[in-house]
Amino acid sequence: MERANRKIEARGHWGSKTEFLLAVAGNVVGLGNVWRFPYLCYSNGGGTFLIPYLVFVVTCGVPLFLMETAMGQYTQEGGITCWQRLCPLAEGVGYAGQLILLYSCMSYIIILAWALFYLAFSFSSQLPWASCGHMWNTDNCNFAGKNFVLNWTGQTNSTSAATEFWEHRVLSLSGGIEEVGNVNWEILLCLIAMWIICYFCIWKGIKSTGKVVYFTATFPYVMLLVLLIRGLTLPGALQGIMFYVYPDPQHLLDPQMWMEAGTQVFFSYSITVGSITTLGSYNPYTNNCYRDSFWLCLLNSCTSVVAGFAVFSVLGFMAHEQGVAVEDVAESGPGLAFIAYPQAVALMPLPHLWAVCFFIMILLLGLDTQFVCMEVIITSVTDMFPTVLRRPWRRELFLLLFCLFCFFSQIVMVTEGGIYVFQLFDYYACNGASLVLLSVFQSLAVGWIFGAERMCDIIEDMTGSYPNFIFKLCWKYLTPLISLASFIYSLVEYQPLIFNRWYRYPVWAYMLGWLLALSSILLVPGWALGRLLAIRGSLKQRWLYLCSPDSNLPLTRKQRAEIKELTVSAETEDLIIISDGEKQ
Repeated sequence: MERANRKIEARGHWGSKTEFLLAVAGNVVGLGNVWRFPYLCYSNGGGTFLIPYLVFVVTCGVPLFLMETAMGQYTQEGGITCWQRLCPLAEGVGYAGQLILLYSCMSYIIILAWALFYLAFSFSSQLPWASCGHMWNTDNCNFAGKNFVLNWTGQTNSTSAATEFWEHRVLSLSGGIEEVGNVNWEILLCLIAMWIICYFCIWKGIKSTGKVVYFTATFPYVMLLVLLIRGLTLPGALQGIMFYVYPDPQHLLDPQMWMEAGTQVFFSYSITVGSITTLGSYNPYTNNCYRDSFWLCLLNSCTSVVAGFAVFSVLGFMAHEQGVAVEDVAESGPGLAFIAYPQAVALMPLPHLWAVCFFIMILLLGLDTQFVCMEVIITSVTDMFPTVLRRPWRRELFLLLFCLFCFFSQIVMVTEGGIYVFQLFDYYACNGASLVLLSVFQSLAVGWIFGAERMCDIIEDMTGSYPNFIFKLCWKYLTPLISLASFIYSLVEYQPLIFNRWYRYPVWAYMLGWLLALSSILLVPGWALGRLLAIRGSLKQRWLYLCSPDSNLPLTRKQRAEIKELTVSAETEDLIIISDGEKQ
C-alpha cells in the first residue's frame, strides 16, 4: 500500500512568485486586448467608453478576480473541486466554466494557425497580400494604396488585395455553412504545429508552464512596444489616435455600450471559467493574492489602452495614405489582424519586418491564452481523479488524448466553410452572456451561501490584509445585480450572428448556436437540482449539506481563536460544575 501511494505524484507549486504572475498575465492579456478593446473604444464614444469599462472593472472584474484567486489558493484545488470543498451546491459553476474553456480550446487555436500561416508568408520576397495578380485574385482585386477606398462592405466592385488573400487564399471561403467543402491542408498543417507546441508547453504541468511563460508572456510586450513606437512615428498617426480616444458623451446613454464594456471585462479578465482559480491553486497559502489581483488587473487594463494607441496609430496612417476617414479602415477581431493591419503594414517602409513583428506578437499573445486554458482543464480533471492521473506519465497521456480530441473535433473549422463554424462557436459557445450569467451564480454562491465575511477572513488570514469593504459589497450585491441586468439586456437586444456583414445563417445553425450557449448555462441549475434529488434526507437537510463547506479546509486564525475560546469556556464550565459538586 505504501509503495502504491508513493507513485502518486505531488500536486506541486509554482517555482517562484514570478512564474505565477507571468502565467496569469499571459492568460488574461490576449488577443482581445489588441483587436477588440481598441475598436470598442472607437465605436462607443472614444474616451467615454472608459467610464462604463471602469465601472465594470471596479464592480465585477477586480472583485471576481480576487475571489477566484483566493478560492484557488485557499482550497489548493482546480476549477471544479474547489467548489466541492467550498459550496457543493454550486459545483455546476465549475463544470460550466470548464465546458466554456473546452469550446475556447477548440476554436481559439484556429486563430493561431491563421497567424502562423501569415507569419510564414511574411518571409516571402513579396508580401502576397500587398499586390494583385496571384492565382487566388479576382478581376476586382485592387491594392489599397493612395486614393483608394477600401471595400469592407462589398458595396463596390473593387476588393483589396488583403481581403482577397484572406478570403480566397487563407480561408478558401465557401458560400455558407452548408458548403463545408474540402480541407485546407496548409492551414491544417499549421494547426498541427500549434497543437504540438501547446502540448510540449504544458506536458509536465506547471514545471514546464512556469518556465515557458518567461518568454511567451514577456516577448509580446517587446513587440507591442516596437509596434507602438513605429506607429506613433507614421504620418496620420495623430488622426487615428484622435478617432480612438476622442470622447463623445452621448454614448453614455446607449445601453449597448454598457453591455459591450461588461462583456470586454469578463473576456479579458478570464473570470468565471476557473482559469484564475486553477492558477491561484498552485500558490503557497500565504501568498499575497490581494496585492497580486490588483496589479494583474491594472496590467490587463493598461495593456488594452496601450494596444489601442499601437493599433489606431497604424490605422490612422493607413487612412492618411488612402485619403479616407479612419472609420473606413477601422476593424475588430480577425478583420483587424488579418485584413486591416496587414494591409497597413504593406504600405510602410520595410513591410516584411513589421509583418513579422505583428504576427509574432499575435502568436505569442494567443499561445499564452491557449496553453493556459489547456492547463486549467487538465488540472481540474486531474484534481477530480488524483489517484488515477497523478501517476507517472498518466498526465502526459491524458493531455495527448485531450489534444487529439480537440484536434479531430475542429477539423471542420479548417475546411472551406470552416470560418462559419468558427464564428458560430465564438459568438454562442464562448460568448459574454454565458460568462456574465456564471458571474451571477458565482457571486451569489460565495457572497451569500459560503459567506462574504468568511471569504474576507480567509483573505486576511492568507495575506495579512483585510479586504476593503467594497469587495464584500460587490460580492453580495453589486456584482450579481449588475451582471444580471447585463444578461437580461443581452437577451432583450439579441441580434443573430451575421458573418461578414451579409451572410445570414440557416435556422438550424442558429439552433445549434443556442444549444452550445445553453449547454454551459444550464449546467449550473441542472447540477444543483440533480444533487438535491440524489442525496437522502429531508429537503432542509439536503440543502444544508450542499451549502456547507468541507470540514477539512484550513482554519483561519479567527476560527482557531473562536474554537480555543469555546474550548476554554467549556473547560471553565466543567470546572465550575466539578467545584459545585465537591461543595455539595
